[in-house]
Amino acid sequence: MWEFLNAYKKYDPAAKSILEIALLYPGPKAVLLHRIAHCFYNIKLYFVARLFSEINRVLTGIEIHPGAKLGKRLVIDHGVGAVIGETAEVGDDCIIFHGVTLGGIKFHAGKRHPTVGNGVLIGTGAKVLGPVHLGDGCRIGANSVVTKDVPPNVTIKSGAVGLWPGE
Repeated sequence: MWEFLNAYKKYDPAAKSILEIALLYPGPKAVLLHRIAHCFYNIKLYFVARLFSEINRVLTGIEIHPGAKLGKRLVIDHGVGAVIGETAEVGDDCIIFHGVTLGGIKFHAGKRHPTVGNGVLIGTGAKVLGPVHLGDGCRIGANSVVTKDVPPNVTIKSGAVGLWPGE
């Protein structure tokens, strides 16, 4: 837990203390409640898992499906309006801003949401849709719409739609 809260302290110069982060920031609450929901989801107590997910959404404005897999030290900054779908996977040391969607574009069973590598930053309002892969260290600009795989360490410009350098 300390490692997780310290990730916020290291990231956010406005954070004055670990206690402030733990009690007043929505991101840590959302991730903690998601981890509880995910445990229930893994033992197939889907109703209880969704109940925790719903409580999470009401308290924080962040919607994370209990089936999503979140890595270590995930920072969800501000967070309101962020949506992370059921089959999404987020790596370690990622930063996700408010209004981000890791969503699906098909309505079938199986992998339908993005896989996000380690150390990825996803800017405000970005939409990453479908079973795409964001490589380690890439940066997705604000309000971008990503529907194709992004190689490691590539930056997608703000407002880009399914495009990145070299395409």
